[in-house]
Amino acid sequence: MVTTTKGYKFGTRAVALLMAGTVLAGMPGLALAQTAPATPEQTPATPQPAAVVPVAPDPAVKVIKSLRVEGSQRIEPETVLSYTKLRIGQTFNNESLDQAIKDLLASDLFADVAIDGVQTGDLVLRIRENPIINRVLLEGNKRLKSDKIQKEIKLAPRQIFTRSAVRLDIGRIIELYRRQGRFAASVSPKMVALDQNRVDVIFEINEGPKSKVRQINIIGNEKFSDGKLRAQMATKQASLLTMLSSNTSYDQDRLAYDQQKLRQFYLTEGYADFKVTSAVAELTPDKRDFIITYVVEEGKRYHFGDITVDSDIRDFDNKKLAAGLVAKKGDWYNAKKVEDSVEGINQAAGLFGYAFAEVNPEFQRDADALTMSINFHIAEAQRTYVERIDINGNTVTQDKVIRREIRLTEGDAFNSFQVKRSQDRINSLGFFQDKLEIQQKPGSAPDRVVLETNVEEKSTGELNLSVGFSSLEQFIVTASIRQRNFRGKGQELRASANYSSYSKSLELGFTEPYLFDRNIAIGGDIFRRDYNSFNFIGNTRQTTYSQVSTGFQIRVGIPLTEYWSLSGRYGLNYDQVGLDQATYFTNGVCDPLKAGRYLCDAIGNRVTSSVGYSLIYDSLNSRLRPTGGHRVILSQDFAGLGGDVRYLRSRFEADKYWNVGKGFIFSVGLEGAYIFPLESSRGPGIDAVRINDRYYLGEPQFRGFDIRGVGPRVQRLPYSTDANGNQILITDRRQIVDDALGGRAYYLGRVELEIPLGAGARELGLRPSIFMDFGALFGVTRPLPTATFPTSVDATTGAVTVLPLIQPLLDTTGRPLYIVGTEDTVNAGLLTTCTTGYSATLGGTCTGTTTNTAATNTIAPFLERFVGNSASPRLTIGVGVNWNSPFGPLRINVAHALLKQFGDDDKLITFNVGTQF
Repeated sequence: MVTTTKGYKFGTRAVALLMAGTVLAGMPGLALAQTAPATPEQTPATPQPAAVVPVAPDPAVKVIKSLRVEGSQRIEPETVLSYTKLRIGQTFNNESLDQAIKDLLASDLFADVAIDGVQTGDLVLRIRENPIINRVLLEGNKRLKSDKIQKEIKLAPRQIFTRSAVRLDIGRIIELYRRQGRFAASVSPKMVALDQNRVDVIFEINEGPKSKVRQINIIGNEKFSDGKLRAQMATKQASLLTMLSSNTSYDQDRLAYDQQKLRQFYLTEGYADFKVTSAVAELTPDKRDFIITYVVEEGKRYHFGDITVDSDIRDFDNKKLAAGLVAKKGDWYNAKKVEDSVEGINQAAGLFGYAFAEVNPEFQRDADALTMSINFHIAEAQRTYVERIDINGNTVTQDKVIRREIRLTEGDAFNSFQVKRSQDRINSLGFFQDKLEIQQKPGSAPDRVVLETNVEEKSTGELNLSVGFSSLEQFIVTASIRQRNFRGKGQELRASANYSSYSKSLELGFTEPYLFDRNIAIGGDIFRRDYNSFNFIGNTRQTTYSQVSTGFQIRVGIPLTEYWSLSGRYGLNYDQVGLDQATYFTNGVCDPLKAGRYLCDAIGNRVTSSVGYSLIYDSLNSRLRPTGGHRVILSQDFAGLGGDVRYLRSRFEADKYWNVGKGFIFSVGLEGAYIFPLESSRGPGIDAVRINDRYYLGEPQFRGFDIRGVGPRVQRLPYSTDANGNQILITDRRQIVDDALGGRAYYLGRVELEIPLGAGARELGLRPSIFMDFGALFGVTRPLPTATFPTSVDATTGAVTVLPLIQPLLDTTGRPLYIVGTEDTVNAGLLTTCTTGYSATLGGTCTGTTTNTAATNTIAPFLERFVGNSASPRLTIGVGVNWNSPFGPLRINVAHALLKQFGDDDKLITFNVGTQF
């Protein structure tokens, strides 16, 4: 008899531990041995687990008389026999029997195999089938979810159980944990035997701690410090400063990448012979950390030698091309400059229509002089033409929306500048992920090129919630919703609502960028805005005036050239400026002593009908997050096409962006405006431009100041009495009546530097910046004083006391009012126009003899001052950060005012948050 087994035996519901080491490491060996002839009385030996009965070679050739299978449960006997080469009537020997056993075991279907009847030729294949997997369970995994592990392992319910499959799945699970940096993870497989030859397979996982890079050692560096070189690597040493970074875990691929980064750094510093001779990562005995050691050879530092260009394309002037390259003779050798020079030549070739110009830098090293001369050879090439433009990846955005931004069409001569410009225009749409590139693929002929635009769409819907806090306004909430790619046609649909102690507004707008598929933009807005100007007296909010504007605007825009465009607009709005009558009116008329003469002059209803235009130059590489280019806008609006208001409003705006390298983005901005009245003043101390048409400056455009916190304003400071009985002026800002008047002119400048952060911060979506804002608002007519209060002088001390102002109380027709005396027990204390007696109606017949007292209105004294009307610059500096938080994009600014004028209202912190859909 020939038999073999896989070395395990199932017990009733027994739990067998499958050893991952020696047990799973190999398959039990097979051997053959010859047995003595069996007599009829002899009973064949019973197969023993994990044992091999050897079969000795038999010189006699035997014939298979019969062939049958015993022990099969799920597998048909014919299927079992199909895995062997044994057939009835064929001869067999020990080698063929041995091969049959190997073939059956190799099928992974059987746990034990034995062959009886060798001496008689009546062969019996006794088999024990591998069990069927009932369930595959995971225990102990917390850092990796079960569904992620289940996707990787191959064992599954209703499959046949094999040890080799278990061993492979253990390796897969451990590899998953190693990818997460958990090199101490271990897996112990267990098996639970069930009835009907079924088993449950359990993987007990010990995840272990995450293995960090404890230390990075560099040996052989003399010119640069270890810290300088570590800064070039993606892998970081674990420390408190890098606790948020995922790059502190060990990664074999990152190790190779870091070697390349080291080489790139040295090559940009002139060390052309630099090499990393070895890189070793050692796991500490506790398997918690790695220690990485690099051994480097820096070599000598080289200068650029002669820089020449050798072109086989006759359209190029070799000397002019060489003169325009960034690599210059005498400079330190820099591999990045070599790459930039190749890129510059390719771009120049692209301008001439050569899409596939081949530029090969030929290096000539002089080890004695330590120079690296380079000849840039341009191989012969054909002018290329655009054969086809392919657009892939757009599932929502229609093809025409992308194609109309591409500056080339099929059949045009290839031009690399137009390709770059097309790239920028598509990016500026804001519909796709950043880093979009138009790839150039060979066409059907050598002079044909296919432009392939692969886009990855992103959310174009925006839901913004801005929240702010100020000492004056308390909480401010603004909500807006906008879809910038409505129906995939590039249309913009928007709605916004604002609610605060300062304002309430509702706006709806729509823009069609290509009317009837022509390059004509048209749009419109309808709005209702309710603004309240107010102050706080103590903790009580005092509204000064309100302005309600209702109207619409229609816009049309056309391009003039690639960078110049012209837009026109018409707007009509109805403004209602009013004051709270209960607070600021006396006898139905605005009382200057309560509201201020400047506010009383502003109230009323008026219609403004205006037409305007904007001339725009825009070369920004992105309208959403530009890193290069500039934009200039000149706008004018004329009000006077009907309506009640006439003025000419002019505005200038300019922005410039530079990518200064290494992720730093520097930008400057400047804007200014002036409104010229086309109607005369309505009286002394009254500005010809109404209060609701003037400019205002402050948050959010001027960081570091509150809403309307900069510019001309009138402040009322009340008088009080101190503990000694002396009259004092109250200067607490919360008890001052502070009314912003706006101005005819303003200017505002901005200087900002966006700072790149490390990998950990970038993963969190943090983009900080430092900024400086400067500007001013001015140019309004000084209002006349509201009142002149009487004073008294103390004869002893000479102290001047401001006295209350006492005015007679009048009825609506201007007649003086009197208070009925106490002698009249019925009407005492009532107001009447009778000096003696009483009349039930004002101005009626007086009856009675009671002597009445004149009614008066007492106005507490206050100091009124006009401040802030100065063109002198206000200056703030600060830091801000954009964060793509889990709640949406968040912007926080902290700004401090270095220069401000008396009366300005500064503000330290602002923030807003939004989301996208």
